[in-house]
Amino acid sequence: MPQHTPPRPICANCDGFPTVTITTGQTTPTGQRQTITAHCPACHGTGHTTAARAHSRIGA
Repeated sequence: MPQHTPPRPICANCDGFPTVTITTGQTTPTGQRQTITAHCPACHGTGHTTAARAHSRIGA
């Protein structure tokens, strides 16, 4: 029987759109727009977050 894995939670910072392309306003020598790629700093470009721990211990 197939094992189904639960879906991972979507990153709250980027809403699941972890990588965007931004135009710089300049053009390359061939006439194309120059772009840069930016990744979400919270999820590192994956679009998902790891599940929070159920229990956390504060102190020593």
